[in-house]
Amino acid sequence: NALRPYPAESVEYDTTKNLYIEGDNLEVLKILKNMYKNKVKMIYIDPPYNTGKDFIYKDNFHLSKDEYDEMSGTIDDEGNRLVENKDSNPRYHTDWLNMIYPRLKLAKDLLTDDGVIFISIDDNEVHNLRKICDEVFGEENFVGGLIHQRAKGGGQAKYIVKGHDYIHVYAKDISLINLSRQKILQKKTYIINGKEYIKNDDIVRKVFGKYDKSLGDRRCFYEELEKYKGITKKKEIDEKIKKGEYFLEKNKDGLHIICKYELVSEAKSKLYSIIKVLSEKGIEDVESLKIDFTFPKPVDLLHQLITAGGDKSSLILDFFSGSATTAHAVMQLNAEDGGNRRYICVQIPEVCEADSEAIKAGYQTICDIGKERIRRAGVKIKESQGLVGGDLDIGFRVLKLDSSNMADHFYTPSETTQDSLKLWETSVKDDRTGEDLLYQVMIELGIDLTTRIEKVNVQGFGVYIVGDDRAAEDLIPLVACFDRDIPYPVLEEIAGYNMLNVAFGDISFQDDSQKVNCEILFRRKVSASGLYVL
Repeated sequence: NALRPYPAESVEYDTTKNLYIEGDNLEVLKILKNMYKNKVKMIYIDPPYNTGKDFIYKDNFHLSKDEYDEMSGTIDDEGNRLVENKDSNPRYHTDWLNMIYPRLKLAKDLLTDDGVIFISIDDNEVHNLRKICDEVFGEENFVGGLIHQRAKGGGQAKYIVKGHDYIHVYAKDISLINLSRQKILQKKTYIINGKEYIKNDDIVRKVFGKYDKSLGDRRCFYEELEKYKGITKKKEIDEKIKKGEYFLEKNKDGLHIICKYELVSEAKSKLYSIIKVLSEKGIEDVESLKIDFTFPKPVDLLHQLITAGGDKSSLILDFFSGSATTAHAVMQLNAEDGGNRRYICVQIPEVCEADSEAIKAGYQTICDIGKERIRRAGVKIKESQGLVGGDLDIGFRVLKLDSSNMADHFYTPSETTQDSLKLWETSVKDDRTGEDLLYQVMIELGIDLTTRIEKVNVQGFGVYIVGDDRAAEDLIPLVACFDRDIPYPVLEEIAGYNMLNVAFGDISFQDDSQKVNCEILFRRKVSASGLYVL
């Protein structure tokens, strides 16, 4: 398999650090592992809930031609069948578990040591998901189960009106994580020098430990510091007051409360087990962008989870991207706190239903909806925050999963003709571009797929410089040229770059002797493992 770039469908393709990948997430995760192993800080997924109606999965049973012809479902190029998992299926739960298990195994490999995964689920598989996550991540790394209250009630329930789903939370190593969320404000805020603050009037307990037992629940006032906390801690607070870090506020009894202003964007609290964000808020999120989507997750929900599971520079992954709520939330958070979080969204290009509003609006697949949502959300966020230029990364690089770039030539000796030999002139498929091959080499080398790429002209030949945003003294991660019949003087000029790796196409050389000379030339520049010929 290969990931092929689509610059025309991307936004800010040259500069963005975000990825939107179309394709079966199992195959995509296998590819991503090469670049992003141990690099993803937080994963959120909202997989199919296995309701017996809408769970579409790939099975791996290869079909004969007769079976293929008799099938009414959709079959991909590899003979994998896309089918609905009906609740009448005797392997109903097994098939769902077979789908989710390998994806979770790969997800664990991608997580940083202090990384965490959040998985939304409902009653149908919540028990099985817990067991399978215990096996993949270890029972000891179960952080907890969250309740997502998504509805107020109502409906025509047979037994219980259900207004919640679950979110399983697992760490890669629970001893290394520190979950917190942005504080839900219940206090008055203050604008100081254009920034929003809240007043923290509980400094003594938070900074210097719990109250003296004799105080009960009452706070320790400034006048009582020496008595209850000692002269040393009083001097510490006096020094902070002198520096302007703390200030005193008189209460009605004439005693002074020790206070501090904290930025609203940095005010944190522990993640609470019940998160109340109604589903209708998710609908409002997409409707405000004039996009129709069934049951989108609310931005506010992802806002809380991303804040809890990551930091301002985290790489966030969602490999059941759906309407791309995760991408929306990452951009919103970055706009609010100046962070530089990045996201990777993965979504299978599931075709929209023929009579759906999405089809009427011109969207053929779920991916079309997700990409357009990110485009519109990015523009809206920048406008609402008054941001200009490169203040916020609202771009994304679109990559699509495809078959291998390499051509398949299968001929028996009796079938081989002079014409068929011409097919072997190049090992690359006719419809593949130099940039397709470039990404193949980047994947093999483990180079981040958002690395800056510059295409320069060297005596009329297109040369890719991968890593143009590096420091001046750093070696270029990759230099590549896949043009046909490159003259030797051009190869010599390419050899003038300070690089770690170099790649060419098999058609790049005019003859075998030039190919040998090229290998000798570039062995002086890169190691034996740094020269690639496709």
